[in-house]
Amino acid sequence: SCHPGGTRREGPEPALSPGGKRPGGSEPTQRAERKRRRGPKPGLGSHEGKRLGGPAAPAPSPGRKRPGSSEPASGPGGKRPSSSEPATSPVGKQPSISNPTQTPKSDVAAEGGALGLLRRLARLEDSRRRAAELFGWLLAPVSPQEFAERHWERAPLLVRRAQPGYYAGLFSTAELDAALRSGRVHFGTHLDVTSYAEGVRETHNPAGPALPPVVWDFYQNGCSLRLLCPQAFSNTVWQFLSILQEHFGSMAGANTYLTPPGTQGFAPHYDDIEAFVLQLEGKKRWRVYGPRTEAEVLPQFSSANLTQAELGEPVLEVVLEAGDLLYFPRGFIHQGDCLPDAHSLHITVSSFQRNSWGDLLEKLLPAALQMALEEDVEYRQGLPMDYLGYMGVAHSDVVDARRTAFVEKVQRLIQKLVSYAPIDAAVDQRAKSFLHDCLPPALTQSEKALSVYGFPARWQDGGPRDVDIRLTKDTEVRLLRHGLVRLCNEEAGVMLYYTTENSRVYHKEEPKSLEIDPEYTDSIEFLLSSYPNHVSVDSLPCETLEDKISLATLLFEKGILTTKKPLIQV
Repeated sequence: SCHPGGTRREGPEPALSPGGKRPGGSEPTQRAERKRRRGPKPGLGSHEGKRLGGPAAPAPSPGRKRPGSSEPASGPGGKRPSSSEPATSPVGKQPSISNPTQTPKSDVAAEGGALGLLRRLARLEDSRRRAAELFGWLLAPVSPQEFAERHWERAPLLVRRAQPGYYAGLFSTAELDAALRSGRVHFGTHLDVTSYAEGVRETHNPAGPALPPVVWDFYQNGCSLRLLCPQAFSNTVWQFLSILQEHFGSMAGANTYLTPPGTQGFAPHYDDIEAFVLQLEGKKRWRVYGPRTEAEVLPQFSSANLTQAELGEPVLEVVLEAGDLLYFPRGFIHQGDCLPDAHSLHITVSSFQRNSWGDLLEKLLPAALQMALEEDVEYRQGLPMDYLGYMGVAHSDVVDARRTAFVEKVQRLIQKLVSYAPIDAAVDQRAKSFLHDCLPPALTQSEKALSVYGFPARWQDGGPRDVDIRLTKDTEVRLLRHGLVRLCNEEAGVMLYYTTENSRVYHKEEPKSLEIDPEYTDSIEFLLSSYPNHVSVDSLPCETLEDKISLATLLFEKGILTTKKPLIQV
């Protein structure tokens, strides 16, 4: 599954997660071809809720056959779990599953669906408001506050809307077909062909470009199609994720999943991302299971493929229809399968991969220890010469005053380490990584007209025209987006990291940065604190007007600054 940013980071075949391998490609081509022509046997629900950008799913483990597709879409005993009948998860927590009252049946499609929403958001000046309103729309009618208190990292959320057009314009099978016809989609890199039948999960990726006749033949023979980075092929998905990532402060990624009727594409598994499943077309049956042990609550990594026998009873079993939303936290096992009478297209939006306190401490503690070694002689003093004679597992049951003193010394040094922890610097390093993960901003027409991307330099009448970018002391400027840049103090100097030159494909580009003279840092901070208001170039706290214009011009050329009015009217 792909994750943040549309790189692979989802489920067990998570929508891409950093460092994750892509499934497929290693299977013998003859076997894959036979499988393609024969088609997989009908199996249980497919797991399509992988996170965008995650590692490929591990090799499937054998399991029992799943019940046939005629199985009713209901919970144990024929009842569908609801908030009034909470099931108890193996870790002793009751899942808080909301099935809110249906929203008023206003014609969301007539209001523009996702496209209409994005047009409305484009009119907002502050990118933070755009992100907050987009997230509120994603959850509606559940409020973000209720979601944070009852569901985030805690329990699944089901939103039934009875509004098939709610996500209209976000993505469609027609757009998938158009992407295939563009010739830019390649098996393994962008598209995975998968199946899950009789407890066996397989990937059937040939080598090379994903041409329509081959892809649709796979689909016709019962294989699921997972597009790993839809934002690379869809401007709407790109815009959607680039706004949403600012709300999370963590990469937002996505995968789309197209599943034929009566089939399942993925084995049950849990992911290392927070997953939001948006049902775009058709319908799909989902089974969600609570974490089986405390060790699986909010896991750092996705699971291997699981067998049906390992699952227990679901805490939620539901058929999602177009316009519905299903959220489940990382660590919740899930699988989805299509009913016999309809295909399914959904997009899984994911975030918060490796974004825990523990991940922060992984950067912070080594830095704190290095600082302590440099500044405090106690950390550089030698160990007792005889400590091997009374420390270690072989001596762990021995009562010895020397052991007690040794353990107390270690504990005191660890406690003292806190005073050396460069917390802000560690946070800046995480922010630097986040900016590398980010999608580049998808510009509105207004933003484009006021930025370097809309600057009218061109070839005309035998020569270049309108080439010079002329900022003056009175030119009013501001950051393009609030979360666009980050200042970091590094050994090489003060670096300004930014996202405007990132790729729409996860980590296709190296991190983008500018080395900033220390005397310019106050001006960067001034621009950050002034957002979303415009400020004159003359108000930048640089020593000279030349410095002010030079810094503003550099940031404008990198797409980081926009002007209040177009610099040149054409």
